[in-house]
Amino acid sequence: MDEPPPATDVTGPEFHEIYHAHFRMLTVQLTAHCGDISQAQDLVQEAFCRAYARWSRVRRYDDPLAWIRRVAWNLATSRWRRVRTAQAFLRRQREEYTEGPSPDRVALTAALAVLPPNQRRAVVLHYLADLPVPEVARQEGVPEGTVKSWLHRARAALAAQLSEARGGDA
Repeated sequence: MDEPPPATDVTGPEFHEIYHAHFRMLTVQLTAHCGDISQAQDLVQEAFCRAYARWSRVRRYDDPLAWIRRVAWNLATSRWRRVRTAQAFLRRQREEYTEGPSPDRVALTAALAVLPPNQRRAVVLHYLADLPVPEVARQEGVPEGTVKSWLHRARAALAAQLSEARGGDA
């Protein structure tokens, strides 16, 4: 009576042999296809990961490399479709015209950039994020009086900066 071979005795190449022999070649092919070497490397790596997860079955194919190549190309096609869909969505979104920042907004942003970091955070949290002084104090880990002091100094510095930006006629 013939015994079946043990499950570990499977014909076909070892995974690492295929990987080392063909990773670079597949990467070159997919780089030529998608135009981006890092994207190609990611796609080929993903194809090999999928093959590795199924290696006991894939290794028995007549040409395991053909399976890996097909998976890599399918991944490239899927990624291309996702990118194409995203670009179409973005084009539709860009059809709405959005004005750039107003001169006042640009001046305020420039003036905020000059403030010390603690004062800038206090102004942004209190005036732009609408947080009350106690909440700003809790978030910054300082007493409320410190936040009030930062806000007072920041308002004075901003007034000077914005007055200067308007030519001193504010």
